[in-house]
Amino acid sequence: MRRRPDPASVRGGASSFRRIASRLATVVAAGLMVSACALFDFEEPGPEDYPVQGIDVSKYQGDIEWHQVKAADIEFAFIKATEGGDHSDTRFEDNWYGAKAAGVRRGAYHFYYFCRTPEEQAAWFIQNVPYDPTALPPVLDMEWYHDSKTCKRIPTRAEIHQEMRTFLTIVERYYGKRPIIYVTVDFHRDRLVGAFNDYPIWVRSVAGHPTIRYGDRDWTMWQYTATGRVPGIRGNVDRNTFDGSKKDFARFLAASQIDVPTSSIVSSAE
Repeated sequence: MRRRPDPASVRGGASSFRRIASRLATVVAAGLMVSACALFDFEEPGPEDYPVQGIDVSKYQGDIEWHQVKAADIEFAFIKATEGGDHSDTRFEDNWYGAKAAGVRRGAYHFYYFCRTPEEQAAWFIQNVPYDPTALPPVLDMEWYHDSKTCKRIPTRAEIHQEMRTFLTIVERYYGKRPIIYVTVDFHRDRLVGAFNDYPIWVRSVAGHPTIRYGDRDWTMWQYTATGRVPGIRGNVDRNTFDGSKKDFARFLAASQIDVPTSSIVSSAE
């Protein structure tokens, strides 16, 4: 036979129920508030959200069908030209003229070598990259290469800054364009934090948006993957984007142009 509950225990149970219900309501309300806040906690935009897409290439991409690249809505391409003071990319000329013929905006980049002077490297770049007012600004590629068999020098922050300034000034004076600095996460952290804010920065960040790796550093271009795919290129290719709209891109290119006397172009090439 079932025992009838004591009235006091019923009152106590009801009271307990009300307490539990009150706590549940508080938890649910808190959860709703968190969810509401989460709705406004937007993640940083992904690379596909930027309208101006580009690539960077070297001899490792082999033969490139540049007309297919152009048809894939690739707006710009940076092409490896030189490294150090005596190495040039074997496919530079093919890529340089092929990209232009297809209507792809292109520029050249130089991989900096710590065991040659900046003057030598700037002269080598100028020797190999034609003067073309329609080209994109030249790029100085700064990154560590600790596994190099020919150069073990690790310049200090002050040394790096002085050498970069020398290279950038010579190249800027010759081409009449403000150069871009390409940088990797570790090199930026070790040598460039808070420096060269007067130059456009092209950042490598393949593990997340640049704000995750570079904080509040202003950036102009973002290399977001080394395993991208683009029609006209067999295999992987570096993919990049510009921070802004197509109109912003046009304004950026116009602003990068500087006035230089013709005589400085001749003297720098000699």
